[in-house]
Amino acid sequence: MIRFAGDFRRYARLGLVLLALLAAVPARSGELHVRDDTGHVVSLAQPAKRIVSLAPSTTELLYAAGGGTRLVGAVDYSDYPPAARRVPRVGGAGSLDLEAIVAQRPDLVLAWAGGNSRDQVARLQAVGIPVFWADPQHLIDIPSVVERFGRLAGTEAAARAAARTWRARLRALRARYRDRRPVRVFYQIWDQPLMTVNGRQMISDVLRLCGGVNVFADLPALAGTVSREAVLAADPQVIIVSGAGAARPAWLRAWRRWPQLSAVKLDQLYVVPPDIIQRQGPRILDGAERICVDLQHARDALAGTR
Repeated sequence: MIRFAGDFRRYARLGLVLLALLAAVPARSGELHVRDDTGHVVSLAQPAKRIVSLAPSTTELLYAAGGGTRLVGAVDYSDYPPAARRVPRVGGAGSLDLEAIVAQRPDLVLAWAGGNSRDQVARLQAVGIPVFWADPQHLIDIPSVVERFGRLAGTEAAARAAARTWRARLRALRARYRDRRPVRVFYQIWDQPLMTVNGRQMISDVLRLCGGVNVFADLPALAGTVSREAVLAADPQVIIVSGAGAARPAWLRAWRRWPQLSAVKLDQLYVVPPDIIQRQGPRILDGAERICVDLQHARDALAGTR
């Protein structure tokens, strides 16, 4: 009986020590659990302080969410906003430098489902680095990613404000152009081979927003090749090109060899910088505003031919 009492007192003291230790441990209620665009739940003990971005678009989305100061690594062409150009490089979106990424000691990596290597990113996850996969498919998905990046970076208020402003811009554009006359558009992303996008790609969301009709919406691939003959047969009323540097105006001039094209007859040939239309990031609305104006010019030209 005496022995039992001694054991009881010893275990009681041990219990008090354990309670004290538990009281010193941060509450688990502060943990973050955020679902990414692949359905995976990313869990962090606290907001990320060292973030590596694996695509120019995710870099822009993080800055829009107010988390740019947490960025310690980014891939090539992460050039917006200007502050992003000073962030250490960790390879290209399609060819990551895993050693450079790990050397930055990230507590979160932002990956791009449309361009990063699954195998390379899996190697980062294998060493315990949390990864959030971003894969916005439609315009309305952009502010959702911004909000989730804000939660992960601990900048929720800034992210919510940015998302609210972005959604308001989108609604305003939709209201302004929803009842405009449809215009047939060929959107060119490359010249040799000649490439465009289908109706499920986000650029087609932009065209629809502005009252445009993608003449190659039925292509099976998000981005695919087409022939010059197919473009001539589709007879678009507007041609928009968005390629690399000085090549873009040359691509447009090349279409003037076919004066029978409606876009050429109407002089409706336009250039849009790829950074503001082909990145699945916040500035795609800047590209949308520009395209909406271009398509309205085309409507005005069409009205003058009646």
